Amino acid sequence: MIRSSFFRSRRGNAILEAAMVLPILTSIAFGTIEYGDFFFVKHTLEGAAREGVRAAIVSTAVNADVNTAVANVMTAAGFSSGQYSITLSPTNVSGVAAGSNITITVSCTWSAVGIRPMSLISASKQVTGTAVMRRES
Repeated sequence: MIRSSFFRSRRGNAILEAAMVLPILTSIAFGTIEYGDFFFVKHTLEGAAREGVRAAIVSTAVNADVNTAVANVMTAAGFSSGQYSITLSPTNVSGVAAGSNITITVSCTWSAVGIRPMSLISASKQVTGTAVMRRES
């Protein structure tokens, strides 16, 4: 009789413990999803910038080649052209001398591309990817 009353008094503990731990586990899961998506976007922007600068370093390159290379990577990752911007330095890659650095930066705001289940990352956060290479002869 003592043993059965002991188990009867502990019946609600599992529900109480689950109610206390579930919000914490849910927060960790959604936080992991949000930060994981941030790193996916960051990696995609860096890859797009790298492909853009690879298109820009050849001697016959023009700005349209760079924009096409970046757009191909971003489209393959599921981003539309209105969600990001491309910055070229120098602004016209066709007139760059051999051996000069060319910098391509692809950037966007987190509110335009990210998922925000918990809003841990600010909507105004600027996410950028940059790549630099030297112009070929």
